[in-house]
Amino acid sequence: MHRRLLATAMLAVLASTSVGLAGTLDDVRARDKLICGVSEGLGGFSEQDGAGAWQGFDVDFCRAVAAAALGDAEKVEYLPLSAEARFAALGDGKIDLLSRNSTWTMSRDLGLGLDFPGTSYFDGQGFMIPAIFGAISPLELDGASICVVSGTTTEANAAAYFEKAGMTVSFLSFKARDEARAAYAEAKCDAYTADRSALAAERAALPTPDEHVILKDVISKEPLGPVVRDSDPQWTTLIRWTLFALIDAEEQGLDAAAMAGAGADEAKAMGAPAVKALGLADDWLVKVLADVGNYGEIFERNLGEETPMQLSRGVNALWTQGGILYAPPMP
Repeated sequence: MHRRLLATAMLAVLASTSVGLAGTLDDVRARDKLICGVSEGLGGFSEQDGAGAWQGFDVDFCRAVAAAALGDAEKVEYLPLSAEARFAALGDGKIDLLSRNSTWTMSRDLGLGLDFPGTSYFDGQGFMIPAIFGAISPLELDGASICVVSGTTTEANAAAYFEKAGMTVSFLSFKARDEARAAYAEAKCDAYTADRSALAAERAALPTPDEHVILKDVISKEPLGPVVRDSDPQWTTLIRWTLFALIDAEEQGLDAAAMAGAGADEAKAMGAPAVKALGLADDWLVKVLADVGNYGEIFERNLGEETPMQLSRGVNALWTQGGILYAPPMP
């Protein structure tokens, strides 16, 4: 009787242990979809089109991960999150991946139980003002009121910048970007500060974009990229190498069109180490590139100079083309 009870108890412990060890990739495959946290609406990065379909740079990274993990870039459920709620949602397991213009900082990396697998967009904080002001530098904004979104690194960066310059400004803080943009558009503040890429999106959404300018000064480093929980190194590795693969594919000249020909064999060879190590299909990288394209295609489609964002590659160009975008070699 005692042995029977002991055996039952041991089986229960083993069962609970196996559940506890089940990784994010197992969860994603069990439900046959990736749950990806994105912004509530940021042009070029994550927003819904007229039909309700999600699109953007960060959205395409979610799609790339789904293609790698599930073989289908469309198997994604998007959960829009505010800046204040994003990390808690990830830590609580409500999402598998956060792809939401999030800055990689030491305090976030070490203090929130999260991992930042890599940088997908190198950005910096800037300022937008009405063109009529005629200012060319934020150092001309002494006494100004500045709109900012809470739950970001933005307000602290700006406060430190103006304090160091011996200037006095005030901040109007909002929980959502659309609220901050509306306040700025209604002249409730004199300037709007955010990552320069976000400012490009906000400027494009204004009724008269040409009447506003983004100042050239950059006051911070903002390495933006995907975020995952730090409890699952296999999942972190999958996210990291999906990002690196997008960058390396561009460097090697492998794009979506090439996957219909000989480029597919090259992509298989590039992605081969992940097949055994991460349990991916042998054509995982073919699926990623065929469905989403390489880094350059993703950038140009969502953020490039022919889009409303009108952004050049800048530092996000490949290291071979004057930028700092660089990934370890594959395979």
